[in-house]
Amino acid sequence: MEFRVLGPVEVRRHGGRVPLSGTKLHTVLAALLLAREEVVSDDRLSRLLWGWAPPATASAQLYTYVSRLRKILGDDILIDRRPPGYAMAIGNSSLDLIEFQELDREGREALSAQDHEKAGDLLRGALARWNGPPLANTTDHLAAAEAPCLTEARAVTLEHRITADLALGRHEEITVELTGLVAEFPLRERIRCQLMTALCRCGRQADAIHLYHHGRAVLAEELGVDPGEELQATYRALLDGSLVRHPQRTGAAAPKPAGRRQDDQDDHGVPATLPPDTVDFTGRERELELLSRALAPDVAAADRPRRVLVTGMAGVGKTALAVHAAHRCKRHFPDGQLYADLRAPDGTARPAGGVLLHLLRALGLAVGSGLADDTDELVRLYRERIGGRRLLILLDNAASAAQLGPLLPNTPEPAVLVTGRTALPTVTGAHTVALDPLEDGPALQVLAAAAGPDRIAAAPGAAAVIVEHCAGLPLALRIAGTRIAARPHYAPDRFARRLADPDSRLRELHSGDLDVQGALLASWRALRPDARRAFPALGGLGPEPFPAVRAAGLLGLPEGDAELLLEAMADEALLEVSGADEWGRPCYVFHPLVRLFALSLPDGRARGEPAGRFRGA
Repeated sequence: MEFRVLGPVEVRRHGGRVPLSGTKLHTVLAALLLAREEVVSDDRLSRLLWGWAPPATASAQLYTYVSRLRKILGDDILIDRRPPGYAMAIGNSSLDLIEFQELDREGREALSAQDHEKAGDLLRGALARWNGPPLANTTDHLAAAEAPCLTEARAVTLEHRITADLALGRHEEITVELTGLVAEFPLRERIRCQLMTALCRCGRQADAIHLYHHGRAVLAEELGVDPGEELQATYRALLDGSLVRHPQRTGAAAPKPAGRRQDDQDDHGVPATLPPDTVDFTGRERELELLSRALAPDVAAADRPRRVLVTGMAGVGKTALAVHAAHRCKRHFPDGQLYADLRAPDGTARPAGGVLLHLLRALGLAVGSGLADDTDELVRLYRERIGGRRLLILLDNAASAAQLGPLLPNTPEPAVLVTGRTALPTVTGAHTVALDPLEDGPALQVLAAAAGPDRIAAAPGAAAVIVEHCAGLPLALRIAGTRIAARPHYAPDRFARRLADPDSRLRELHSGDLDVQGALLASWRALRPDARRAFPALGGLGPEPFPAVRAAGLLGLPEGDAELLLEAMADEALLEVSGADEWGRPCYVFHPLVRLFALSLPDGRARGEPAGRFRGA
């Protein structure tokens, strides 16, 4: 049996297509295949099927989809119920994604060994496994979560195949293809470098120079950055005449661009798994400058590790800032950039072993899922692979120091950028950037960037109301702007009136995969059980700062026990510490949207009426 995900999700048996009906069934099958025999939780499957608004019958429907798959696929394919979800084993069947990755790995190894003919054949074989946009017949939720990484992997393989072709002197044969690729991927600097090289070797130096300046203008306009080191090095080689010299079809190595380590740069390819940058990023100029300085190489402290932490509540823009800073600093990391999300969609922490598997595969190492439980061996392989390389590693949504420890390099060359809701002992120090909600001015900039400056300028009163109700939370502002932008005839005034009702405000702050309530739900689920049960009731204490003694009275607990619960909530950035009262006791305060979220949960007390002793504390 053959399974395909690199295009429309398909199953083939004896050369014929196995009929599968409906987007949802294709989505469940794809999610199980992509997990590579690991458990996919019910919560994740529900999110991939319905987003943050599953139907009341979600569990029953999910059970039905799995039952239908078992019946269609037969006994050769095992779909096990393993709480909290399902795992699928395909036995001797094939999966096009695995074939693609194996051929890609072998092709990169041949490229590293300068066997360009073999490398080109293998990489062409890898690309032949593709049959269109990945996961094309699944839900938007699954496609948004998984397709970008798959598409990025294909683009990198394509770049390596072109490298092999250029090394074999096939510049004339690939110029037309490269011209189309530059039009398709205008921000991919390596493909632009490759077309400049091909044009120059075809005697079209003027076209190559024009291509460089066009790329420089595109990068400045779209991202606000200068060309990276590789593109600049290619341009210098073009001007000094060295780019025109090309290897013959004997397979000699092509010249390597300046600015990268010669001994290790092509061993495993250059990983580039950062999420796409936010084109209209705004509102965090000071914090962005701090991160850029912290990530830049420091000659005076070259032997000290660069570890930078961005903290803040859910929705405050930690990931957006970190990704934007990582893209802005790419030129400092010629050996690649890695990204890993350390939390599952339901807010639970991913095991370090699973994250290490993901990072090792991004680094070009074929590692079986059987090693997932051998964390020590995975750490050894990981640190061996990244040691001494100028990499940027972005670890998003870190849950704890214990989870983070195995993911940190043991040499100073790789830099680590971490986001998390609270301070982490393994990365705190001189380079910690704590994000607060935005002030009104920057908040208005974020709203205008998402909605369109003209729409916001035409309704300044409504814009001010929207900014007030979003309470400086970038996620809420981006959602509001996105909803306004998507409805050209939908007046901002109308949306401002809808946000005015506190009871429905959180429901309004939802657009596609962007959801304030969903982001806060993940933080709430990460609380320990007793804090999770206590949290809804605390919304009744109102919007003003309160000491632990007031929470203790509401929950029916000793003050010390109540303070421990409040500290646990502060650690997940669901509460903020806000000074002290007249007796020197620390006070806590809700962000306005977090308080609405607390009141929306079951057993929330809207009026703060007293309760008996809190059960379960």
